[in-house]
This record gives sequence, structure tokens and C-alpha cells, in this order.
Amino acid sequence: MTDPRPEKIALPAESSHPGRRESSTRIEQSQWRRPAGVAPGTWRYVQQGSIANHYDAFVAETPLCALDQTFLRQVFESIDSVRQTAGSTEGEVGRTDQKVFSDRDNWVLDLGCGTGRAATELSRLGRNVLAIDLSQSMLNHVVERSKRSQVESTSQRTGSIVPLRANLVQLDCLADNSAAGAVCLFSTLGMIQGRENRRKVLRHASRIVRPGGKLLLHVHNRYASLAQSGGTRLLVKSLLKSIISRDHEFGDATYAYRGLPDMFLHRYSRRELIEDLKASCWRINHTHRLSLDGSKTIKESTANKLRIKGGYLVEANNGN
Repeated sequence: MTDPRPEKIALPAESSHPGRRESSTRIEQSQWRRPAGVAPGTWRYVQQGSIANHYDAFVAETPLCALDQTFLRQVFESIDSVRQTAGSTEGEVGRTDQKVFSDRDNWVLDLGCGTGRAATELSRLGRNVLAIDLSQSMLNHVVERSKRSQVESTSQRTGSIVPLRANLVQLDCLADNSAAGAVCLFSTLGMIQGRENRRKVLRHASRIVRPGGKLLLHVHNRYASLAQSGGTRLLVKSLLKSIISRDHEFGDATYAYRGLPDMFLHRYSRRELIEDLKASCWRINHTHRLSLDGSKTIKESTANKLRIKGGYLVEANNGN
């Protein structure tokens, strides 16, 4: 398992001289580093146990949480996967029915599992779930939730939930071709700072998931800001900052969140999303456009072409 704690660079042997000990302490502090892809606000979020304690109540009325549960059931009710055919548009591929996995090959990765909302639903579908998160407080809730689910379940097909504390950018601890699918929901991917780090998450997933395996991914739409007061100004500010600063990408934003002043989130354009999935060996089956409040999907049509989307739910298959 990857150690999610910040790396500490080895220091020379400590001197008995007080001044040198103080100097060593300053060197150690200056070389402290957050895990790859974790912004300062996100690191505070991970360490804030009270956020995990009240997380379920906080998101209970969020429409997107009900919508993505529906898609979880549609995508993972059967672990029969599909192979792809060429000829479709906008980065998507066609479908042909073909069984890829047996009933025993049913492990699914829940990338950024939080308190286990998606993992619990997947286990009810008979899937074994590896629930991965950097927050130990979140994983503690996953364990308790899994215990309650097992007690309450009357089905013999209920799958297991195994928690793993790890940084999504650093999943080298997991073997190639060891899962049948992966989910990354509620804009978890957007919480990773740096495009190359976000691509590393997607590449790890395509390496761990077997060829033909499934991915269900949610991201927020960058241009949803246009529907908000002051959103145009924030977009322009983000664009200009991305031009003058190598540490900022167009779509990056920090905002106040549950007592934290600088929570990080990257919002995607549709083009960027397609490019990142393709570069990570994922073949897109369908991109579902979501309403601004995340309560429903928006059908692709001429009338809806200029309608602002809140985000995207993508169904993809591993093209390795």
C-alpha cells in the first residue's frame, strides 16, 4: 500500500550543537511535502475528521447523489462488459455485446470513496469493492457503513467492501488487470491538482482494470460558472492566471467549503475530458450531459446545444 503521509527527506545525522539542531529543524520543515496532486485546502479537508462525521447529512439532499446511484445500477448491475466498434462521433465509440468477465471477476475500485455511498450500492449489486480514499476519517465511516449494510442485507449476493488508504495519484501498490471496473464520482477527479496528476489517476485505473472493464466518471463543467452571478469574471480571471502562472490551469478554482477557506476543484471542459480519457486508454461509450443542479441528464439535440451543462457523467471501457 502507498503511504499517503507526506514524504520526509532523510537528513544528516543531528549535531549536538544547539545551533545546528535548529538549522536541521528548519531544513526538515522546508522539505516537508504534501502528497502528489493534493492542494493545501484538500490536505486540510483530508485531515478534518468533523467533515467526514457530517458528510452524509451534508450531501443527503444533493440531486446528483440520487442520479449517480441510478447510473451505478445501470452500469454495474451486470458485469458483462462490451467491446467497442469504430465509427461514432465526438470521441465516443459504438457497442457490441460480448461477455468479458465471469461472475467471479467482480471487483470494482471506488476511487475517492468518501464515506462509502457508492461502495455500499455496488456491494448490494453483488460487487466486491476496494474503497480507496486518502482520508482515514472517511474510511472509518466506510467500515461502519459496510457493517450495517451486511447486517441489514437479506441477499446472499452482497459483496465485500475493503477499505484502502492511499493517494489516487500513487496506486502502484495495486496489481495490473486485477479489477473488473472502477467508479470515480462526485467530482473526485477534479479534486486532484495538476492535469498530469489527474491523468495518472486515470492511467492507474486503466492499468488496474482489465481490458474491456468499465469506468463511471463524474466531473463538473467549467462553463457552468456562466450561469452564476459573477461567473464570467471568475472564468476570465482563471484563464488569465493560467497564462501567467505555471501553477494554475484554466478551470482551477478555490472556494470556501464547510469551514475551509481554500478547497480546490478543477472544472473540466468537455474537450479536455475526452482528451484525458483517450490519453489514458479509456474508450468512451457515452457522455451524459447533466443539468445545472445535477438532477437529470440533458438529451443531445439542437434545442439543447447552447444549454449550459452542470457536468458530465461518462461511461467508458478500458481500451488496453
